[in-house]
Amino acid sequence: MLLLLFMIVGIFTLLSYIRKRSTTNDIVEEFGGHFSSIWRVNHGKEAYKKIIQATNNFDERYQIGVGASSVVYKAVLLSGEILAIKKIHEGHMDEQFQNEIQMLNKIRHRNIVGFYGFCSTNEFSFLAYEFMERGCLGASLRSEREAMELYWIKRVNIVRDIAQALSYLHHDCTPPIIHRDITSNNILLDEEYKACVSDFGISRLLKPNSSHWSLLAGTYGYMAPEHAYVMRLTEKSDVYSFGIVALEVIHGTHPGDLLSNLSLSMLVKDMLDPRIPLRLADQVTTNQVLLMILIAMQCINIDPQTRPTMQQVSQRLSFSKSLAASDINSFQVLTLDHLINIVQTHVDDQEHE
Repeated sequence: MLLLLFMIVGIFTLLSYIRKRSTTNDIVEEFGGHFSSIWRVNHGKEAYKKIIQATNNFDERYQIGVGASSVVYKAVLLSGEILAIKKIHEGHMDEQFQNEIQMLNKIRHRNIVGFYGFCSTNEFSFLAYEFMERGCLGASLRSEREAMELYWIKRVNIVRDIAQALSYLHHDCTPPIIHRDITSNNILLDEEYKACVSDFGISRLLKPNSSHWSLLAGTYGYMAPEHAYVMRLTEKSDVYSFGIVALEVIHGTHPGDLLSNLSLSMLVKDMLDPRIPLRLADQVTTNQVLLMILIAMQCINIDPQTRPTMQQVSQRLSFSKSLAASDINSFQVLTLDHLINIVQTHVDDQEHE
C-alpha cells in the first residue's frame, strides 16, 4: 500500500513539473494517458517524507552506486521495506527521467528490475526500484571474493536471465523495446543471483512506420560496431551487447583483450575465467558453458543480419541435450573451431527434433 501511495505522489509531482514545460494534451500523448486522472496525494506525501527520512536527506552514507546522471541510495523504510532510490542529478532529469518512467510503466518481467514509483519536486527528482542485494554484475566480476562465489552454474543462469529479459523486450512487447545500453553494470543481482536488467534511460520503442534513426548512445566497449557508420536502431544492437556481456561473464573481465586476439585456433580453456575451475566431471554444467560460449560468439558477429534474435538465444540456452562425453574428454586441447562444429551439430539436431 505504501508503494502504491508513493507512486501516486510521484505521478502528481511529475505532472506539476511537466506542466511548467508543456500542455496537458502533450503529457497525455507522451505518456499514454497514465497521468491524466490521478490526483489523490495526501498519503503519498507521507511516503515521500519517509523516503527522505530513510536516506537522511540523501546522505552519502546511504549511497550504493554512482552513475553519470544519478546516484543510487539504499532506503530502509520503517515498515522494513527496502528500496533502491535513484536520485537524478540536477540538469539531467528531463528526457532520461521521463523515458525511464515511460518504459518501466509498460513492462513487467521477473528479469527486469521492479519499478515502484517516482517523484519530482523543486528539491529532488528520484525513482524507486526493488532493492537488489548483490548489486551490479560488473562489480561482482571485478571483486575477487565475489567472483569466486559465481560458480559456473550461477553464471549460466545469469546469462539465461538476461536473455529472457531481452527476448521479452524484443518479442513480447508491442511495440518492441530496444534497451540500447546492455552492460554488466546495468545487470543487477538479487540475493539468489537472479539477474535483472536495469537502467532504461536511453531505451527506445521500435514503432511501426518509423525510420528509427538515432544519435549514437550506449557504453563504449558494448556498442555494436555498425553504430560507427549506421545510426539506425535495431534489436540486433542489443544482441551484440548481450554477446559482450555473456563473454564478460565467461571470461571474468570485459573481453576486449580476448576479442583482439580471437581466432578459431584459440583454446576454449583460455576463454574461461581462471578464478573458478570448470569441473569436467559435471557434464551438464560443462555442456551449458560450452553452449554459452558458442551463442555469445554468434551474437557478436560483425554482420548484424547473421546474429540470432534474442528469442532464438533464449531458446538455445535452454536446450537440455548433452554433448557426447567423447566430445569434451579432450577439453585441454579443445579449440574454438572444434567447439563450433560439435555444439552446432547438437543444436541443429535438437532444433529439428
